[in-house]
Amino acid sequence: MATTSSTSYFERIQDFVAENKKAVVIGAAATALAVGGVVYYASTSRGPGGDSEKGKTRDKKKLVNDADGPLLEEIKPKVADEEDVLSVEEIAGMSVEERTKLAGTLKTRGNTLYQNRKFQQAVDMYTRAIQVATKSEPVYYSNRAACYMNMTPPKYELAVQDCDEALRADASYVKALNRRANALEALSRYEEALRDFTAATILDKFQNESAAQAVERVLKNIATAKATVILTTREPRLPSFTFVSAYFAAFRVRPLPALPENPSTGDSTLILALQALEAADYAHAVSLVNDAMEQGISWEIGKAEALNLRGTFKFLMGDVSGAKDDLYESVKIFPSLTQSWVKIASVHMEQGEGTKAFECFEEAIKHNPQDPDIYYHRGQVLFITNEFKEAADNYTKSSELDDTFVFSHIQLAVALYKMGELARSMATFRRTMTNFPQRSEPQNYYGELLLDQQRFMDAVDKFDRAVELERAKPPPMNVLPLVNKGLAIYQWKQDITAAERCCDEALQIDSECEPAVATLAQLSLQQGKIDRAVEMFKRQAELARSEPELINALTYQYASMAQLEFTRNYPAMAEQLAQIARSMAM
Repeated sequence: MATTSSTSYFERIQDFVAENKKAVVIGAAATALAVGGVVYYASTSRGPGGDSEKGKTRDKKKLVNDADGPLLEEIKPKVADEEDVLSVEEIAGMSVEERTKLAGTLKTRGNTLYQNRKFQQAVDMYTRAIQVATKSEPVYYSNRAACYMNMTPPKYELAVQDCDEALRADASYVKALNRRANALEALSRYEEALRDFTAATILDKFQNESAAQAVERVLKNIATAKATVILTTREPRLPSFTFVSAYFAAFRVRPLPALPENPSTGDSTLILALQALEAADYAHAVSLVNDAMEQGISWEIGKAEALNLRGTFKFLMGDVSGAKDDLYESVKIFPSLTQSWVKIASVHMEQGEGTKAFECFEEAIKHNPQDPDIYYHRGQVLFITNEFKEAADNYTKSSELDDTFVFSHIQLAVALYKMGELARSMATFRRTMTNFPQRSEPQNYYGELLLDQQRFMDAVDKFDRAVELERAKPPPMNVLPLVNKGLAIYQWKQDITAAERCCDEALQIDSECEPAVATLAQLSLQQGKIDRAVEMFKRQAELARSEPELINALTYQYASMAQLEFTRNYPAMAEQLAQIARSMAM
């Protein structure tokens, strides 16, 4: 399986997020943080007569948790006679004190009816309380919303309307926010639900686990649905130069196939396509191989090579099914084309079919057991499944068959590191850097291991050397060492400006470098620059090649958008939230 240096980079991005989890979560509206649970109460503590929910503790009787709806808390109702329904004139003739007392009594009766699952009767009591009250009491509307949500069938639209009224009276009423969010989620109005769950989570100071779980659940629904639409409607496109060049670099260079004695136009076009591939002119290579297939290829090996190349580009552009068809057709025509077997294994791994992937490697070995690429890529599959000893054995076998391929040595060193054999790993890296003095990859990967050990100065030195070697090569350069340097500087010195400068430079060279975009997005969150983070996550979604990458980018995009909306809806909280983010990042 062809993995790239960007793969390990994204692992470190995940570590970066984990290490700065709380700050990132605040910036992304609690996307990934398991924080406390929101309990949905229709509490009398917000009622009239000084029963404030904020800052007071009262003896309350917690009622049973209704599996279909919120918990309800009730102050023990006062003993009172059953009032008749009053006319507007009768209510107007009552004093403020009388109306306040009666409204509170009606509400507590509604709570009792709610406890007994008499939801319509409870609605009637809350409605009467609303009519009698001298001012808009958010708890009355919120409690009535709870009744609507527990009816059979639920009346979610009415629940949303009542929560709207409650929040007009008190925009920071967390229980009403949570209740409206649940109703909106039930109505599949996910982006509005995310807005409310996010606000409730922040206002509750990240203390409620169920709220965070709700945010994550709704984000998953949004991101999955959006990804499905994007993947079915967007035009196929190649990933960034950084990604594509790293993919092809994971295969040893093979000689061009010999043309037949009287080559057809399609035969000659195929050779041009393969030459464009060697020159890293990937867009031209795609166009030429498609032309060659349309023009017709006259000899069997050429057909197999063309299908292999076209299938590879389809895979890189996200057409996994089309890639599989082309690659299987390639080995059907020419079973000894082991590179096609290896790439089919990559497709199976992308689809989570590990057993089939290993079957492909066995087929490849059967046809050409001396092909070192088979063992390198089988080692990659074993590596990503955490079978590091077996992976190391395969990398060693690959190097024994051909010791001129730098990545077999690099991956052996990394596998040894994962096995805990630090001395052997570092020795292998040093030997590789000596044997491949003009290659940037050993310097870059060694820097990654040093960074993992928090040897920041040494890591930056290796990344600088890798950048120097890349600049000495004909353009375009591999910009991953620049991005790695930025991440290292941030982790070392918390110097966000310098880290951003590295990523910006990388994007000037390769405007579609996904790791640079992803890092800038996370750095923006660290600084509370939510507007810029949203733009970076949108860009990351545009660049995403696979469905998991797209869902991840969309998750952060919509989480950040929800938090941005929070800062606009609650401007007084914006600076406080930014301070929390900065303190958690320290």
